[in-house]
Amino acid sequence: MSKKKQFLLRLDPDLYDIIARWAEDELRSVNAHMEFLLRDAARSHGRLPQGQRKSAPGKDVDVDKES
Repeated sequence: MSKKKQFLLRLDPDLYDIIARWAEDELRSVNAHMEFLLRDAARSHGRLPQGQRKSAPGKDVDVDKES
């Protein structure tokens, strides 16, 4: 398993509640959902390098081939 960068993030409590409910709807932890949202934003804005892979529990997924 690759090491993840840890950092403190301050959020508006209402925004955190929205993200927490959204994560629950998607059956993710808040942390995993925030990483998913950030990765999706980076990919959609051309900031994620081509061919970069992400780890999902039990499998690797090529982010360039996700739909």
